[in-house]
Amino acid sequence: MTDTWLIVGLGNPGTEYSGNRHNVGQMVLDELAARVGGKFKVHKSRAQVVEGRLGIGGPRVVLAKPMTYMNVSGGPVANLAKFFDIAPDHVIAVHDEIDIPFNTVKLKIGGGEGGHNGLRDISKALATKDYLRVRVGVGRPPGRMDTADYVLRDFATAEKKDLPFLIDEAADAVELLMAEGLLAAQQKHHAARS
Repeated sequence: MTDTWLIVGLGNPGTEYSGNRHNVGQMVLDELAARVGGKFKVHKSRAQVVEGRLGIGGPRVVLAKPMTYMNVSGGPVANLAKFFDIAPDHVIAVHDEIDIPFNTVKLKIGGGEGGHNGLRDISKALATKDYLRVRVGVGRPPGRMDTADYVLRDFATAEKKDLPFLIDEAADAVELLMAEGLLAAQQKHHAARS
């Protein structure tokens, strides 16, 4: 196995979804690609991929945005992990999370998928839940709005002002996770906000 990290931004393909809450993982990957200085290219695994290093002397990374719909993200993730010889403990899924407030980033390894079908499909395809997750808070739907309708909507105008900072923080969390490990990243990003 290599020391390369596979970082996957979950979302749906197509411009009509690009601003949706469900696509915040792919927004974070766009930020990481900018930091690597690369452009996404189509890979045979049904994903767009950027290969490079994060930071000077930083870890080798494969940044990936599956070109499948969110609920069937597992195939491209498992194919990329196999192609690049990356173990599940070096796979990081960046995804939207309704169970934490907007403008919040949390990290974990393994555990449940919380009804997130994209994560469920990745767990099935990798045959383990023991991969890392960077959970980007999008908040709960208002009132009785259906969860699917909520995550397939663009961020609200007020949220859009803070969105670049949230994306930046999530990208920082990915970098810290690789550099210093899960505990250090949790301590920094789970700290209470003032």
